[in-house]
Amino acid sequence: MAAASEPWQAVGPRRRRCSAARRPRGREAPARGPEGEPQADCGVVLRRIREAGEDLLLSDFWSLALETINGCLTKHLEQLKASEGTLSEALGNLHLDSSPDEAAVTPGSIPGETPVPGICRLKCVCYGIGNFATCVIARHQLTFLLLFLEKCQIPRRHCWVYDPLFSQTEITVLNMLGVTVLSENEEGRRSIGGEPTVFYMPHCGTALYNNLLWGNWSVDALAKMLIIGNSFRGLEERLPARILQKNYCYIAKILEALEELKLPETSQYTDIFNDTSVHWFPIRKLQQLPPDAWAFWEEPDYRDCEGLEIIRNKPRAPSAADLSSL
Repeated sequence: MAAASEPWQAVGPRRRRCSAARRPRGREAPARGPEGEPQADCGVVLRRIREAGEDLLLSDFWSLALETINGCLTKHLEQLKASEGTLSEALGNLHLDSSPDEAAVTPGSIPGETPVPGICRLKCVCYGIGNFATCVIARHQLTFLLLFLEKCQIPRRHCWVYDPLFSQTEITVLNMLGVTVLSENEEGRRSIGGEPTVFYMPHCGTALYNNLLWGNWSVDALAKMLIIGNSFRGLEERLPARILQKNYCYIAKILEALEELKLPETSQYTDIFNDTSVHWFPIRKLQQLPPDAWAFWEEPDYRDCEGLEIIRNKPRAPSAADLSSL
């Protein structure tokens, strides 16, 4: 799928990061990769992804992270009460005995990824992964996503990926890997449409999480969501209460209805998955929120928000047809 052709408007300062959609901590400038090359071809990028997969599967972080995700998914999937057992079967594949050679490496795959028959109802959406062709941090985060899809038996075609900074090479690589590349900047406002969905958003801007909650602001929708991304508790600790309430009110409101488990911290992946947690929303906690928390459902407005760490759509100029209809 081709990338979106419309121009983008960057909002807020660019600081140390692989993508403007992410928090600054632990990020590298995307202009040149750590290997000193401005841009690699598809074959080189795929090889580096496979190598990153080998490293990740051998690490203590991978097994510990799976254990953490397994704990959250167990509770989350029990809450969903899947009718035909497909989600329970997916949960059963979150085993912890992975090894790099458990499947042959083929073009467009990573070690440990095996074909999964049938269809799993669990979907996945990934925002803001960054320039993985040139950034080691983004590459490891993409590798984690691919292994996560395999362990949860989520077909890659049921994973939607987007970052407005993707290069054409990166879009081509993602298509080769089998994931679905979105062509429009949703700014995180995607509704799950009643389908259980995992959102993978490592180190994204706070507004992106706030937009995602707004787009699914109901007990039914939030109960079917799981978010892997910046710690909401960490945001609560870092941001003054008045800023959280004014600029990111949906994050502020959901804190009382949240279950969160932090991913493990290991020296090898400190800058890659730091401050990253798995979040889910128990129905009983959602139902305990006051009625006025649900009554207010206005679209977020960031016009007075300083340091907004997302890339937003530039307003479309009126077309000739629009002007002629006036």
